[in-house]
Amino acid sequence: MTTVESPSNPGSILGTRVQRTEDPGLLVGARQYLADLPLHDRLFASFVGSDVAHGVINSIDVDDAKSMPGVVDVVTAADLGVAPHHGFAPVHPDFIRPPLADGRVRFVGEPIAIVLAETQAQAADAGQAVWADIEPLDAVVEMEQALADTDTLLFPEHGSNEAMLVTSDTAVDFTADRVVRGRYVNQRVAVAPMEPNCAAAEWDAENEKLTLWVANQMPHVVRAQLCAALGLDESNVRVVTPQVGGGFGGKAGLAFEYSVVAKCAMRTGRPVVWVPPRSEDMKSLLHGRGQIQYAELGIDDDGRFRQLRVRLVNDAGAYPNVGAHLPGLTKNMAQGTYGFDEIQFDIAVGVTNTTPMGAYRGAGRPEATAMLERLVDQAALEMGIDPIEIRRRNLLPPDVFPYDTLMGPQYDSGRYQNALDRAVEVSGYEELRADQAARRERGDTKLLGIGVASYVEVTSGSGGTEFGAVEVHDDGTATMYAGTQSHGQGHQTAYAMLVSDQTGIPVDKITLVDGDTDRIRTGGGTGGSRSLQLGGSAVHKATEVMVDQARALAARMLEADEADIVVDTAAGTIGVAGVPAQALTWPDLATKASEEGEPLAGEFDFKQENGTFPFGTHIAVVEVDRDTGRVTMLRHVAVDDAGNVLNPLIVEGQQHGGIAAGIGQALLEEIRYDEDGNPVTSNFAEYAVPSAAELPSFETYSTETPTYLNPLGAKGIGEAATIGSTPAVQNAVVDALSHLGVRHVDLPCTAERVWQTIRQAEAGTLPDPWRDPPPIFTRMRADSAASSEPGDEPDEVVI
Repeated sequence: MTTVESPSNPGSILGTRVQRTEDPGLLVGARQYLADLPLHDRLFASFVGSDVAHGVINSIDVDDAKSMPGVVDVVTAADLGVAPHHGFAPVHPDFIRPPLADGRVRFVGEPIAIVLAETQAQAADAGQAVWADIEPLDAVVEMEQALADTDTLLFPEHGSNEAMLVTSDTAVDFTADRVVRGRYVNQRVAVAPMEPNCAAAEWDAENEKLTLWVANQMPHVVRAQLCAALGLDESNVRVVTPQVGGGFGGKAGLAFEYSVVAKCAMRTGRPVVWVPPRSEDMKSLLHGRGQIQYAELGIDDDGRFRQLRVRLVNDAGAYPNVGAHLPGLTKNMAQGTYGFDEIQFDIAVGVTNTTPMGAYRGAGRPEATAMLERLVDQAALEMGIDPIEIRRRNLLPPDVFPYDTLMGPQYDSGRYQNALDRAVEVSGYEELRADQAARRERGDTKLLGIGVASYVEVTSGSGGTEFGAVEVHDDGTATMYAGTQSHGQGHQTAYAMLVSDQTGIPVDKITLVDGDTDRIRTGGGTGGSRSLQLGGSAVHKATEVMVDQARALAARMLEADEADIVVDTAAGTIGVAGVPAQALTWPDLATKASEEGEPLAGEFDFKQENGTFPFGTHIAVVEVDRDTGRVTMLRHVAVDDAGNVLNPLIVEGQQHGGIAAGIGQALLEEIRYDEDGNPVTSNFAEYAVPSAAELPSFETYSTETPTYLNPLGAKGIGEAATIGSTPAVQNAVVDALSHLGVRHVDLPCTAERVWQTIRQAEAGTLPDPWRDPPPIFTRMRADSAASSEPGDEPDEVVI
């Protein structure tokens, strides 16, 4: 274990670069993922997905599949006996979804049956023998088409393809000197975790106990939703998460496949394991993003922002659920880091014959920053103001915090200018601009682009509660219990640092238990970058409770006044101040506590009253080949502020992962369908994710602006770098082409798209980056004016 003394807290382990203690077990294969579980007499499950995007199911023939070698059962909706139910975040009763398609299919890949067999190969082979007679219906693939289409309805009983309409109370009439307008596409992307979404279930008929193993972020949420779906009592269901190979928001809450797998285990009396191939996961796991944003910025001639008007179209996919709520988070964060006089934000969410939409790293907040920072850069170009300068003129100053935004949230703390100035300094911004000018003067075909993005986001939603506990054992080791769910973030190391800081117990002697509803009494899981500020604070406070118990016990053992008992964290002992020779060790205390009939332990339910608001500035440097359109990342500078930094090593790891995800969306990634709703990007050969070959070495920095909302002063970091990186890279690509007259390039900025834009610029045929929003927004405004009732606000969803 390597540590460096923290300059802000000398002698403390907090703020130092502690190596992750959970990694050795992963690296040597000692830790089990769901596919590794040694379940006796297990069956393997393979879902049969619809190959039609929209249609009426006339019949499903399973006889041939049932007769194939190793097949134990083939189950359809008629056999399953599970009623339609909602997923993570319901929208409307009309959109309730059957776990297996019943009567109608609404997207390619929607499960119509499940095959149970002795081996994975047998289950997959038998799935090919299931034949469904599906009468095709017209498919609606594009979100704007869905909102305009009155002939093709996915849910005829609903009467439209409108999943959610939100009209804000404010109606902006622009009074600024000029208005800058842009239409921005935040494309649909795949979550693509390293481990696909998967589940296993076992039914103990004698004790009427169901155990469900899931690769999921929120085990307690899964248990509650599964019990509601199957009509079980929570005392009869245990949800366990083995090692989870990434989640990024896509593995939050109950997946419909979970209830099918659980019911099949109860039906057969044997354990059932479902681990899908990548191509199935790409079609069934919820997709992310999927917005078209019509944004208008009122700005005075001195570069000051006045008004903002946004009309946002969002794709909910085939079954509106959590994805339909996420534009509410986009709306909440629409003000960004800037001051405005007023903001209008209207939302129209459409239902399409595509994979349902959900959360992906940032979940609504990246879309807000991408829109706003693209608009700000477009304004800078049109007004001839440097992108850094236009931001400086409009950033909220540090003396306004806590700050009540026009959109409702209250920003806790912020020093936005610090992050911007630091990014300018470490990137060598002026030298980059000089290099760019020199290249343009020489007529180089390798065009340099510098992109800037300042962002603020919300973590832990509007606050929340989390459970934490710690117990010290007779051998001096300690175990922590947390209601959060680790799936790559480094929770064991981070939480252990908090325990070690108060006790002196070495970090590598402290282990974490999470992801087991029988061992953890309550928990909100991990999402919305909530873990350290809520789970960490709960563990921190639980350690205080345990230390208080230890001090009282030590006072009795040493026959001293409790006020004189101190913890020597350097020595890892507890004793009377100034009398180190008589100090007790943690094994001494834990053994004595056990003898007295109770463990040396503490637990705490921490409550945070509001969300926290990390922020930062990213600067991306790209090179665009004028002849081919290829974009090469040269540098990426990230200055992120997540409050007090507990472990710089872990923070940097989160920054690296976030930047890679953001660059992927900016340059490569996009889920696409043909006009009939067939996915054309359903594997990694067709859906491009960045590798190390496409990425530069990241330059990551942190400023520290603590929050007052939790005892650690910590904000979230898991999604921040994704939020800052995508618009920085997109702005860099546009900046590289700006001298050609280019004002916008849609995401993703692929070589083909950039090449086409360059050719259009050379031919003088560049399209206007603006077109009028669809008519539904005019109707929404008219309906709102005619009614005294406000628009339905989407419920807040924390992912």
